[in-house]
Amino acid sequence: MRVLAISLSLAIAAPVAALDLRETDRFTLNNPASLDYDPTFCGLWIANEGPEAVLMTLDGLELRRIRSDMSRIKAISVEGEALIVADGLGSFQRLSKDGTPLGAPFKIDVQWADTEGITVDEVGTLITVEDDPEYLTWLSPEGEIIRRIDTMRLDPPLSEAQGIARDPRSGHLLIVDDWEGTNSLYEFDADGQLLATAPLHEYGVDPEGIAIRPGSNQLFVAFDQGSRVVSFDYTPTLPEGADPLPEGGDCMMM
Repeated sequence: MRVLAISLSLAIAAPVAALDLRETDRFTLNNPASLDYDPTFCGLWIANEGPEAVLMTLDGLELRRIRSDMSRIKAISVEGEALIVADGLGSFQRLSKDGTPLGAPFKIDVQWADTEGITVDEVGTLITVEDDPEYLTWLSPEGEIIRRIDTMRLDPPLSEAQGIARDPRSGHLLIVDDWEGTNSLYEFDADGQLLATAPLHEYGVDPEGIAIRPGSNQLFVAFDQGSRVVSFDYTPTLPEGADPLPEGGDCMMM
């Protein structure tokens, strides 16, 4: 499949509602590297680049652990009633939420991808952030590349993208850039246009993972330095005249 590489320098929009974060809580967790929110359990799936991923409550209590057939889990995302994980070496695998493999590991069609974070849109497209080289990539469910953005061409450049989350209400993508880059949060629209950035230095150093709880406008960011997860009340960037985003589904178990 032909890869469409997008290399335009994208301007930041000037909306009425701007990206805003307000810290609400934090808890410690060893080496959090990738996050995703799971409304079925009202918890966070967390990978730390080891052989396991763990499901935690929102206040840091462990609910379960899972393994894949790969040597490590570097990125994790909820995919409907299942999970998809990546090892950061080009391989992906789907698992049930109790850790049962739903198929063998598979590779994307370029065979190599330093995948740092992964999320899934409403039609099953996989959206990943990659380091060395630096890309924001849209993939088919089978791993074929649909299109890519060279994140070094952005202004400011996104050089060390680590985690990615998608707000299902707007399709916006939130990506964290670690301390070797800008130690910031980047917000994109559903098409990959950069909307806003926000520094994260006052909350922590070396952001690695990010997750959205849309039902409560809540955002979670994992920081490697200090081994902590910080929660925020989150206001997204919206265009002029747009209505506030509706509340999303939340906490199915409650």
